[in-house]
Amino acid sequence: MGNDVLIEYPKIYSFLIEKKARYKCAYGGRGAARSWSFARALLLKGLDEKHLILCCREIQKSITDSVHRLLQDQINMLHLDRFYEVQKNTIRGLNGTNFIFEGLSQNVTKIKSIEGIDIVWVEEAEKVSEDSWAILIPTVRKEGSEIWITFNPDQDSDPTYKRFVLTHPPNSIIIKTSWRDNNWFPDVLRKEMEYDYHVDPDRASWIWEGETRSHSDAQILHGKWTVESFDPYMESGNRKVVKPSWYGPYFGADWGFARDPTTLVRFWIELLDEGYNILIEHEAYGIGVDINDTPEMFDKVPDVRDSVIRADSARPETIHHMYNQGFNITAAPKWQGCKEDGITWMRGAEKIIIHPRCIHAIEEAKNWSYKIDKLTGDIRPEIEKGWDHIWDAVRYGATPMILHEIEDTEIYEDRVRISNI
Repeated sequence: MGNDVLIEYPKIYSFLIEKKARYKCAYGGRGAARSWSFARALLLKGLDEKHLILCCREIQKSITDSVHRLLQDQINMLHLDRFYEVQKNTIRGLNGTNFIFEGLSQNVTKIKSIEGIDIVWVEEAEKVSEDSWAILIPTVRKEGSEIWITFNPDQDSDPTYKRFVLTHPPNSIIIKTSWRDNNWFPDVLRKEMEYDYHVDPDRASWIWEGETRSHSDAQILHGKWTVESFDPYMESGNRKVVKPSWYGPYFGADWGFARDPTTLVRFWIELLDEGYNILIEHEAYGIGVDINDTPEMFDKVPDVRDSVIRADSARPETIHHMYNQGFNITAAPKWQGCKEDGITWMRGAEKIIIHPRCIHAIEEAKNWSYKIDKLTGDIRPEIEKGWDHIWDAVRYGATPMILHEIEDTEIYEDRVRISNI
């Protein structure tokens, strides 16, 4: 019967039928006809041969949350209702093909017990957790079975993006698609896309091109940070002196534990006519650094022994060790709401300028975010864990400024006016 039916979809998705692979993944921006094409390809596979096809997503409270309706619409559009019987919770073919629908996070036991899956289609996979992948993948164990994946990327730290885009698993076909690949891209969406690019290019690249939301509203430093080369010093005769209105350098340190890194940051404050800039000049960063190796790591940052280092007070034994090694280091005070106050101070800057050499500061600036509700997409007030080690170090180093004690503590007396570098 499959030979009598013409099923069209964009050419870029031909690999779904023409090639064998354990993983078949298409991700990218909206309007690329991914879900539509995957649904058609699965219906074609089910026509030609008996298959058990599991269609799932992270959360499925009812059948209306699934791709059941999408498949039903495609069956009607392609006039396949003579072959497929659409039931309330399943779709069955005359040859025994069976589509079933489950949510990954709620039905762990049920999914683990399903035997003989030929193909699983994971839709809206950007929301799938690492725990769900750990359960699903070994469940699909039939010889020759395939895992099909479609999603619009959100954060590049999301488990699905890391697992299938940043590092491709063996025997996989991973492609990025966009509206350009859709022969049937409607004019109404084209107008929406053009408007989005006009009002917010960063958001448009996420929606329509499938870029991750490295510049999303959830990003804590959104709109504040930039990457630029800079030099705090200027020529004065035969010497180099600190530029007028530049203060520092200031040093802050955050201590690592287990997989968290130990970090040291050297930064400057530039006073403007109104406001200030924060300039991140040097960083030291290491995971699993032994306490005895920490002095060597810190010494990679210029002039670190010449100024006060304000450090995380949670590790007094490390502070004591570093002090004994010749560093002028002290514990930064903490108070209720100090992290939030630090964020407010950083966001109060006109600009946060990161030197290109500070690769970890750049990476964390992209990924340091508030939590996003996976169901609604709303930004929550809680901060995502990780991606804050450099910025915690900045916060510790800037504690006097954050506490508005600049005048009382004579913080600007730390200014380095002359350098021999």
